[in-house]
Amino acid sequence: MELIARAVNEYIEARYPKTDPLLEEMERLGRKRDFPIVGPQVGRILFILARLAGAQRIFEMGSGFGYSAMWFARALAADGVVYQTENSPENSKLSRDFFKKAGLRKKSEFLVGDAVELIDTTGGLFDVIFIDMDKERYPAGFKKAKARLRKGGLLIADNLLWFGKVLENKPDPETLGIKEYTRLLFSDKDFFATILPIRDGVGVGYRL
Repeated sequence: MELIARAVNEYIEARYPKTDPLLEEMERLGRKRDFPIVGPQVGRILFILARLAGAQRIFEMGSGFGYSAMWFARALAADGVVYQTENSPENSKLSRDFFKKAGLRKKSEFLVGDAVELIDTTGGLFDVIFIDMDKERYPAGFKKAKARLRKGGLLIADNLLWFGKVLENKPDPETLGIKEYTRLLFSDKDFFATILPIRDGVGVGYRL
């Protein structure tokens, strides 16, 4: 399902200045590999939200080759850090290369493996936690993330509209994972949440 008219998306993205060759290179790689990335519309939202939260520590559950992390890293203060998690060593290496090229290598930790487990290897609370991994694991990600998010922090998740599949009567396991995550988020009294209908739906929960 096309959630937003293509012409509207094209109009929005045409407004963005084409001044970032590295992000454009990452976007071309995503298209070439048919690899899902959040794209510039969501990327700009991530940057703004991280800045508004005054984020110093960000944890990503699912990082691919570092596109969303690149937006986060650019929003961080000089001493900030984004923890990237990725099951694929190849993708993690690609991200390292991109971050080195951007001069942001010191702003990221690169962790390879299962994001839900890897968060336990880190200490302290996070200002922002971003979930964009296997959709069946979103509910498990929510439960781990809540315990590690500071009050006033943001829990952000991509794909909460899942190309309209959330409207189906007989959802597949991925869609069920997203719907359960959404139920958990909106029923939890410790969060004030919304879904932004940008691209494929971005969920934002403010930790009360």
